[in-house]
Amino acid sequence: MRFTVAEINRALMIVPLVLAPLPAIAGSITYSFSNGSLAASADFERSGNNLIVTLTNTSAGDAQLPTDILTGIFFDVTGDPLLTRTSAIVPFGSSVLVGGTGADVTPSDRVVGGEWAYLNNLESVSPHNSGISSSGLNIFGSGDLFPGDNLQGPTSPDGVQFGIIPAGDNLLTGNGALSGQDLIKNTVVFMLGGFAGEPNATILGVAFQYGTALDQPRFEGHAPEPSSLVLLALAAVVLAAYGWRSCGR
Repeated sequence: MRFTVAEINRALMIVPLVLAPLPAIAGSITYSFSNGSLAASADFERSGNNLIVTLTNTSAGDAQLPTDILTGIFFDVTGDPLLTRTSAIVPFGSSVLVGGTGADVTPSDRVVGGEWAYLNNLESVSPHNSGISSSGLNIFGSGDLFPGDNLQGPTSPDGVQFGIIPAGDNLLTGNGALSGQDLIKNTVVFMLGGFAGEPNATILGVAFQYGTALDQPRFEGHAPEPSSLVLLALAAVVLAAYGWRSCGR
């Protein structure tokens, strides 16, 4: 069966009408970015009443400077709820290593909550109202930490320590600011309690923060379009074109 250009154009005109009333499909959502040698992803999913945030440094590069270290994310949650700091874990396959030596200092329980903080109701990073960070950024303090021991340095989030480096990073390289700093290779998983709704409908944007100050690199992430909507649009085009052709016979 062949369609004329006019028939396909008429079908395309109804696609917005077909898609407009569709409700959001429940589920997780992933934001990511890539800019030069820097790249990262943040996956948001719900487990019961918990929001699970998986933050990964996806760069293929080698961290050389503090501004190459992923130290946090800011995100916009519908309604700006205050969530409960439940846990921050280094998953298996990731580790805590010392800059300059590469020594493995991963905690036996894999808990790094004493080095990461969470806050909502933020104003300095609008339009994002929530944030998770291993650095203070003149925002986060000792009262904002996840449960867990203080593993290095001051009791408040500070510097680049426990920031995230790429999976392929060479710990023997980098300038003096990274030497002696405990750094997380690859991924950290956070759990925030008291979450309602579905992430793909309530997490409206994400920014990835590098370094130790808000004026250092920060990149807005992007979420892929749901493939189901793309397939539905194509189906609508074909069906509409077929319908018009049938009516014209």
